[in-house]
Amino acid sequence: MPEEKTFDELSYLRSEVRRLRQNLNLLTPALNVVLKRRGFLIYKKEPGDDLLIPAGKFLEDYYKTLHRYSFRLFLRDVIKQQNFFTCEKVTRFATAGVTEEYIQYLEEIGLIKKHKEGFALTRHIKSFGETLEWFVAEVFKREFGAEAIWGVKFKRPNVGGDYDVLARIYGSVLLYAEVKSSPPKQIYDNEIAAFLDRVSDLAPEVSLFFMDTELRMKDKIVPMFEEALRKRHMRAEVARIEKELFRIRNKIFIINSKDSIVRNLETVMNWCLRRSVGE
Repeated sequence: MPEEKTFDELSYLRSEVRRLRQNLNLLTPALNVVLKRRGFLIYKKEPGDDLLIPAGKFLEDYYKTLHRYSFRLFLRDVIKQQNFFTCEKVTRFATAGVTEEYIQYLEEIGLIKKHKEGFALTRHIKSFGETLEWFVAEVFKREFGAEAIWGVKFKRPNVGGDYDVLARIYGSVLLYAEVKSSPPKQIYDNEIAAFLDRVSDLAPEVSLFFMDTELRMKDKIVPMFEEALRKRHMRAEVARIEKELFRIRNKIFIINSKDSIVRNLETVMNWCLRRSVGE
């Protein structure tokens, strides 16, 4: 059937693009070299203390399941009530039937266990943040053939904090992503300022401020960036690319997870590829 042929050709082309990106990565400087050229030496990375992932044999399917926005929201609720929860307590963002499936799935892969009349996590987790950073780094590696690391710390005298995700794309192009699992109402001015400070210090070709939400970015986050730019006397506007994807010039991008994380990252990367990232 024509539809089936089109799908096969599209899948083939995508796999070829991934293969070519991976081959390009082998012929270009490694991520640590790209960072060293900027005077950055990795002090710590990928801590894993609060990483909620299963054993290796379940990892591939878990990665695929994390693509579902409802599953990620469900995990946040589970972490908040990790010592004891029932299906009813974590049924906010999906139907009861889907939530029961998610609970059964987590039990099967060993992330939760039966506890009293409900369930509990098998280990203490402070927040969903590290798991989301891991997932975004995996997206860059698996979907775009990039070299990526997460939870990175540098010994820098002026600008501190973690660099949530760093990736090497298109050969030696450095991408920095700030990854937020909190909703827009829990983001404050100092977080935007800290992100812009790290962008200024690291000087990546591409920077992302990513929020794992399907809420509008124009309501709060975009105005916060506009105000931060004014305070820094930066003559740059926050322009819409499409839907809830925005850019500051062609170097800083503000995105959320509406529709698909992969699709939104792909849109940004295609935008950068078709325009000069050094503009």
